[in-house]
Amino acid sequence: MGDVVNLNRFRKQKAKEERAAKAAENRVVHGRTKAERTAEQKRQDSQAADLDGKRLDPADGED
Repeated sequence: MGDVVNLNRFRKQKAKEERAAKAAENRVVHGRTKAERTAEQKRQDSQAADLDGKRLDPADGED
């Protein structure tokens, strides 16, 4: 005879493994490392500073 298996425990374990697999897949698809996030933030800050440096101020006396 085979081993006795608690079907409720088996069902819960299988669902837990499926959730873990889905979470791992989502981390790969949607996740970014901290280095990638900081690099992107630095790039955006640099672009904003560059754009602000090229902004023209309106002349005060001209209408």
